[in-house]
Amino acid sequence: MKEYGYKKNIFASNLAFNKKFKFAIFLPKKEGLEYWEMPLNGIERAGEEFEKFGVKLDYFFYKYDSASFKKIASKLLEKKYEGVLFAPIFYEESILFLNQCKKNDIPVVMIDSNINEIDGVAYIGQDAFHSGYLGGRLVCYNAKPENNVLILKITREIESTSVYLQRIKGFYSFFEDHKEYGTFKFSEIQLKDKSKQQLNIKMFDGINTIFIPNSRSYIVAKFLKENALDSIQLIGYDLLHENLKYLREGTIDFLINQKPEKQGYLGVEHLYKKVIVKENVENTYYMPLEIIIKENYPLLLSSH
Repeated sequence: MKEYGYKKNIFASNLAFNKKFKFAIFLPKKEGLEYWEMPLNGIERAGEEFEKFGVKLDYFFYKYDSASFKKIASKLLEKKYEGVLFAPIFYEESILFLNQCKKNDIPVVMIDSNINEIDGVAYIGQDAFHSGYLGGRLVCYNAKPENNVLILKITREIESTSVYLQRIKGFYSFFEDHKEYGTFKFSEIQLKDKSKQQLNIKMFDGINTIFIPNSRSYIVAKFLKENALDSIQLIGYDLLHENLKYLREGTIDFLINQKPEKQGYLGVEHLYKKVIVKENVENTYYMPLEIIIKENYPLLLSSH
């Protein structure tokens, strides 16, 4: 066996014993947020593909509040799973959850947001710091020396994910590294997602460029279009239908795509390789940073 390099056929063994592998999917509820539909689509596609190898997916969805997170996490941990795919939103609560999974020897792969304080937890998603750094570079595209930049943060009540904060940190880091843009001026405004009516024309007085470090660019794009503020450059994230609408119309100039559907698919595939095939898989996989503009979006569609 050693001489000829024999290896056990994992698939045949699992099929022979009709063995099942249960993975838990632990995500925020969509609650009208189109973004969370995309990783879920990838997860469901992977679930169908790997079902023939004994994979079964159980879904756990938490609301956008810490009490719901804790309640659903507790329910998940009461059951026995061979792996967990997890999207962390609440930092402190996520740390506790990850530590409990580690204690129970449950492999975890995170998508969307990374928490790297816990050793051995896998992550598939964008490098948030470098995506923010890229956002800074895009701000400089065709900019005048007196460019006034507004960082507009539209968040939910509880939003404090590391990915969001890391993007902003990376954004400012770009300008720390590129002193030639020292004449740029920066300002910040933070609004709650439920208070869209807080947008007003005065906010954009003298502003040349807006950077939005999450998927809510369409909220601002709609306001800019309705008020004929078409000279302001707008940079944001994610290929939501509303974002793409304003990208095609030219109100949004750049969207940074993090491929959430692929993250979901690769998350299940990671657990399959690690738990079932027993492969040595890398714990960190950073998605490529894609810059989407209205001219290359049709090409992106044709490539998929």
